[in-house]
Amino acid sequence: MKHYTCVMTDLATPSAQPVHYLDRRTPPHLSTLILMAGMAALSMNMFVPSLPNMAQYFAVEYGVMQLSVSLYLAASGVLQLVIGPMSDRYGRRKVVLWSLAGFILATIGTLLATQAEWFLVFRTAQAAIATAMVLSRAIVRDMVSELEAASKMGYLSMGMALVPMVAPIAGGWLDESFGWRANFWVMLVLGGAVLALVWADLGETTRARPVSFAAQFRDYPALFASRRFWGYVLSSSFTSGVFFAYLGGAPFVAIEVYGLTPTWLGIYFALVGIGYVFGNYLSGRYSMRFGVNPMVLAGTVVTLAGIAGLALFMVAGLDTVSVFFGMFVFMGIGNGMVLPNATAGMMSVRPHLAGTASGLGGAIMIGGGAALSALPAALLTKETGAWPLLGLMLVSSLGAVLSILMVIRRAREIGG
Repeated sequence: MKHYTCVMTDLATPSAQPVHYLDRRTPPHLSTLILMAGMAALSMNMFVPSLPNMAQYFAVEYGVMQLSVSLYLAASGVLQLVIGPMSDRYGRRKVVLWSLAGFILATIGTLLATQAEWFLVFRTAQAAIATAMVLSRAIVRDMVSELEAASKMGYLSMGMALVPMVAPIAGGWLDESFGWRANFWVMLVLGGAVLALVWADLGETTRARPVSFAAQFRDYPALFASRRFWGYVLSSSFTSGVFFAYLGGAPFVAIEVYGLTPTWLGIYFALVGIGYVFGNYLSGRYSMRFGVNPMVLAGTVVTLAGIAGLALFMVAGLDTVSVFFGMFVFMGIGNGMVLPNATAGMMSVRPHLAGTASGLGGAIMIGGGAALSALPAALLTKETGAWPLLGLMLVSSLGAVLSILMVIRRAREIGG
């Protein structure tokens, strides 16, 4: 069987250990981590083109069904506060397996729901899958150094980025062909397949720390006290916030302003995924050469330039559907450059707290994303068009640039 050499980390001390595919006594193959993270991405946006039709089915306003995005993100944020400490205390493997099982049960609930309220309850519970996203990154950091982690996370994210690129297209087609529940049947089947793969391939990559669960939370001040940690968290939060605002508001703009069908909405949504793939390729290719901070700065500037460019096009009257969605390719590129590098940076502030840092940083990022995804539904109308959405995205992308500049300034102060 082909062997892949990688490094495991016991706290901050690396030791070489080979990877054997489908052997749960060794660290996982990169493809397993990609599928874990991809499953989380699939759950987040596959059904988004169905939101207007789901609102009709349950006889509620669009804003009510949009809560299926906001509540999911909010639950993900809360969950990530405990994911990191739990995985540092009990190990990555156990936490991932239990969360995948919880996701499968919640998905069954969404399929059985006949009222919007119960659907939202089970949809929120699907946030258990966020563990797969968070810990796939922590596992990479367990295995390699900071710069190599940024590079590998770029390739990890590039692989999983194919999911949000394809998922909305598939989701829109499934909705038109078989109804909105078809999306959740696909999630159920794929979730079961990923659970089986993780059981067979995911070996433990960290040793349980002999401290209480409460003691894990007492590690938070060590992270909160770091300006570098906050800079990385805020840069990733503001950058991903641009995407979450888009996720919450773009379906309304697409259908109410441009009159798109769910299938065409899914196709246009895929443009962001294309940009994200390219951005993650750049991270995988150049992070080790240029370093984490320059890559994050470049990504935030690309994101800001894309949103500002779209605003200028709209002021000039060039607000066609192709221009509107096409400019969001730059948002995807920026996210692909920022997130792997900022995540590697935040987990390297205190390497022995990699899981805690990943979970805490993810909680802050997703919590902000939940708020930004909910705001467009409250602000957007046919009369306002896309302007409230663009305003939110411009402010968030500017915040990302300022945050990474804070990290760079701090790095110069400490000579690193």
